[in-house]
Amino acid sequence: MERVSITIGAVTFDHADYDADNDVLYLHVDPPQQADGEETPEGHVIRYAPATSRIVGLTLLGPRRILDRDGHLTATVPETVETSAEALAPALAAA
Repeated sequence: MERVSITIGAVTFDHADYDADNDVLYLHVDPPQQADGEETPEGHVIRYAPATSRIVGLTLLGPRRILDRDGHLTATVPETVETSAEALAPALAAA
């Protein structure tokens, strides 16, 4: 788990783990912790601290494929935002 600073919408994630074989990026606020997951409209998974609306993680499915195809990635956290390949580069290097 790499320490990073990736801001998506109003949330800054400070830990990342990228599974390059499956193209899955796990972003966390603080070290990974127990959380309740909810699928976003884009098919990613946003994770909340149990019984709260505090975002503690985001799992991005296919981020490199999406960035290569579209040039940006859209995620609803909870508002819909776009992020760039440049913004995600430190996390995608966290293999």
